[in-house]
Amino acid sequence: MTEQQLVDGCIREDRKCQELLWNLHAKKLLTVSTRYCQNREDAEDVLMESFVKIFDNMSAFRGQSSLETWMRRIVVNTSINKLRSRKFTESIDNEVLHIGYSDNSFEAMDAKVLMGMLELLPVGYRMVFNLFAIEGYSHKEIGELLSIDEGTSRSQLARARKSLQDMIEKKGVMHT
Repeated sequence: MTEQQLVDGCIREDRKCQELLWNLHAKKLLTVSTRYCQNREDAEDVLMESFVKIFDNMSAFRGQSSLETWMRRIVVNTSINKLRSRKFTESIDNEVLHIGYSDNSFEAMDAKVLMGMLELLPVGYRMVFNLFAIEGYSHKEIGELLSIDEGTSRSQLARARKSLQDMIEKKGVMHT
């Protein structure tokens, strides 16, 4: 079945197509929501809410990106909205810090170790890091999504990277 046939089936509310879409993408999308949420239960709630939005808005999918990319954006936005509604978003100041860091610190790390460290970051740092480094959003897009200045996004990313680098150096975790 092609992606377009799957989309068309979901638009028609064909349960087999919806189940296939779930089976193909739920695990990957749960990973996305887990990066933003405080716990597994919240991540699963976001996943379920996201799939409701995906099915309800499938006719809005225009094929300008892959279906997975479109669904990932829905999960990211739903995650951010959940955080906002729970008032987990911590205050983010506008001070721009220019902190030196080396991206090479992160290259040799096991993904599970890095994900564990990301969970230890303050919510604001984690959200910006995820949006920029993992999801590929620009600082301008992050600013619009989170209602913060572009400079604040840059600052939060620098702080997140610095915090991660400090965790790596403190634990001596370079290779796993």
